[in-house]
Amino acid sequence: MNARTASAAARLPAFADIVALAKPRITLLVLVTALGGLVLAPGAAGAGLAVALLVGTAMMVGSANALNMYLEREVDARMDRTRDRPLPAGRLEPGVALAFGAGLGLAGAPLLTFAVNPLTGMLGVIALLSYVMVYTPLKARTPAAVWVGAVPGAMGPLLGWTAATGSLDAGGLALFAVMFFWQIPHFHAIATFRTDDYRRAGLKTLPGERGPRATRREMLAALVAQIVATLAVAALGVSGPAYLVAAVALGAGYLGYALASLHTDAGARRLFVASLVYLPLLFAALMLDGQL
Repeated sequence: MNARTASAAARLPAFADIVALAKPRITLLVLVTALGGLVLAPGAAGAGLAVALLVGTAMMVGSANALNMYLEREVDARMDRTRDRPLPAGRLEPGVALAFGAGLGLAGAPLLTFAVNPLTGMLGVIALLSYVMVYTPLKARTPAAVWVGAVPGAMGPLLGWTAATGSLDAGGLALFAVMFFWQIPHFHAIATFRTDDYRRAGLKTLPGERGPRATRREMLAALVAQIVATLAVAALGVSGPAYLVAAVALGAGYLGYALASLHTDAGARRLFVASLVYLPLLFAALMLDGQL
């Protein structure tokens, strides 16, 4: 290996760590739901609009995640699930995360505003600021932070919808509601089987503060609300009968699985995995039905 090759190899871990600041898996999930909102919205969206939406959304989500990692680097160092992230592990300096996150946000906001439309740009900025400036500090104060964090987390399909329509309509808000309520049992499931980890980090979760019974009640209430939102999507004409059949079947299976799984930590872990299977299947049914 010559000196140039060795130098390039030495830079690879740093590049991977910088990419990790954007939490690529979370960013990808938001991009898929944003594309879903774009495809399902009335009217035809050109390729240029789709590219601008996806690039701008990726920048805004990556910015929020990087700034969150910057602000929570000491918290992450106290948690088993996050202590190997680039900042707590010492592989990157905090200033790198701050600059990377700020740069993405400063580039993404005008891209969404001028290359897509002002409403989409405004929603992207709201998502970024609420995640970084409200949700992140609130996590150490109250378990209710999860409801605040669900707002930026649900913005993906609404960004896609407004990109195509330039307006806030019932159909787009129904897609937003699907994502909003999906996050509550998803996060509470993680917090249930990692209660000690969150407590050690000083973060307030419902399982840690109010116990398993209150957590189960809130998870089931949010899950039922989320299923109702999936049916509202069909009722509003966003999708057709094929999606409705899939939504009913998936919702019934998901709810039944939750009822059978919520009584143990192992069950909560299984429900967390089930939530990751349920959502892509639901959006696949939505998008396929929209193309029929």
